[in-house]
Amino acid sequence: MPTARLTLELNIEGAHSLKDRRQVVRSLKDKLRHAFNISIAEMDEAVVYNRAVLGVAAISHSTEYLLGLLEEVERAATRIGVGLGAEILDATVELLD
Repeated sequence: MPTARLTLELNIEGAHSLKDRRQVVRSLKDKLRHAFNISIAEMDEAVVYNRAVLGVAAISHSTEYLLGLLEEVERAATRIGVGLGAEILDATVELLD
């Protein structure tokens, strides 16, 4: 059964503390989890307050569906991130079989 992973690297310009960073990351994760049937987690150690890396995972019977889903998640993350003061610097999709 195909599994796919999306890695999102974020720049959070408005974050001046780890608390600001956590608020943006948590909000983005909650909104994406609510909108899509995905698993999402923070993947870095939260050392730098204006950067974050999120990992998104999904599983399905169809590779095409997974690729389309993660493309939609990336677009939504970009749109939601703008409202939260976060910019997607890089997005990487990997198919895992």
